[in-house]
Amino acid sequence: MKLIRFGEAGKEKPGVITAAGKRIDVSAFVQNYDEAFFAGDGLSRLAEWLKQNEASAPGVADGVRLGAPVHKPGKIICIGLNYSDHARESNMEVPKEPIIFFKASSAVCGPNDNIIIPKGSEKTDWEVELAVVIGKKASYVSEAEALDYVAGYMLHNDYSERAFQLERSGQWVKGKSCDTFAPLGPFLATKDEIEDVNKLRLWLKVNEKMMQDGSTSNLVFGIPFLVSYLSQFMSLLPGDIISTGTPAGVGLGFKPPVYLKPGDTVELGIEGLGAAKQQLVAWQG
Repeated sequence: MKLIRFGEAGKEKPGVITAAGKRIDVSAFVQNYDEAFFAGDGLSRLAEWLKQNEASAPGVADGVRLGAPVHKPGKIICIGLNYSDHARESNMEVPKEPIIFFKASSAVCGPNDNIIIPKGSEKTDWEVELAVVIGKKASYVSEAEALDYVAGYMLHNDYSERAFQLERSGQWVKGKSCDTFAPLGPFLATKDEIEDVNKLRLWLKVNEKMMQDGSTSNLVFGIPFLVSYLSQFMSLLPGDIISTGTPAGVGLGFKPPVYLKPGDTVELGIEGLGAAKQQLVAWQG
């Protein structure tokens, strides 16, 4: 299944993209795609409901805004330097263990929403990433069973303010959590939709120029390892998100660096997980 949330920001309803590509409203079955939905075996129950109700469910017009596919994730856990080519361009060593940081859930927005350049920012950067959505509580799980705890996957642009992240001391979270810095979607694809999550092309363009063009086959730490590893330190709860890192081609890696400015357009996508387009706008107090 492909899960969407649609409508005005803050008032999104749950929907599904059918196998035929039609967008339908499933709010008659579920209120939202949140922790309670995933924890209550919502994916299986929704699949059963669709067998009887897909044909009669209301359609969703193409022009309706899409929100993030997951409502209020409890945690957004990000993995740093998880592609060796990105580590090199950042002048950092490939990590021996995953580098973990958090991104505030208040940064979440829709896949095609405007991105606000933060107040005082001069170094806003882009990062196309594969995001993993947890489907059931995971605590001390093995790598062999890790994918049993995954609900699905989606597209994430891990926007970063590099001065806040790297020049202001402390943890990276400061440069990662600005409002709108976590556009997610356009949809959440359940595991069965993706033939091999370890061989997906991911790409990003700025003003129509290709900046990133990589593959999840180059992840330093793969998804089963990451789920298992993180579960040794914290419980992963249904609806939690793991963002798995970005390939080379971020603005920080250019010489001189290239950063985003108001009016710029960013387009990005992952094979099997759709594409998104975002425009950068200046912060207004």
